[in-house]
Amino acid sequence: MLVLTSATELAIIFSGIFLWVGMITGVWKYYQIRNTELARAHYYVDIAHRSSLLYAAASLILAALSFFTSLSDALSLFCVIANLFFFSMSILVYIIHGMLKDTTNQFKQPHKLGRWSIPRWCMTFLMLNLIIVELGATTVLLLGTIVKFTN
Repeated sequence: MLVLTSATELAIIFSGIFLWVGMITGVWKYYQIRNTELARAHYYVDIAHRSSLLYAAASLILAALSFFTSLSDALSLFCVIANLFFFSMSILVYIIHGMLKDTTNQFKQPHKLGRWSIPRWCMTFLMLNLIIVELGATTVLLLGTIVKFTN
């Protein structure tokens, strides 16, 4: 019997969740396409749909990396959770923008979330964290896998 680490199991489960969210947002997208004059879904409904499907595949890659890595289970789990957190938050923000129809570009200033404005420094801080954490955690997993395969 194949024994999977917690990191691998979590990445596989989230891959399924992201796939399911992609399918649900696909229904939402189709509904909007059918019920608008221009036959188009809101920009962020489309982004939520596509990103969910892409994050489903990315999560499977994280599962593979966490399965084959030479890293400790705890470090591997941390790297997977870090990525899954930012994947999830990105999709959630896209869904919120799609529901509120408040913007077609979340980086356009002033940054809007519904009727609220988000300070520029806050958006910069969030994006820098996303970049550093996702790239860092994935780099650690990838290096751990490379080490395993080269030894």
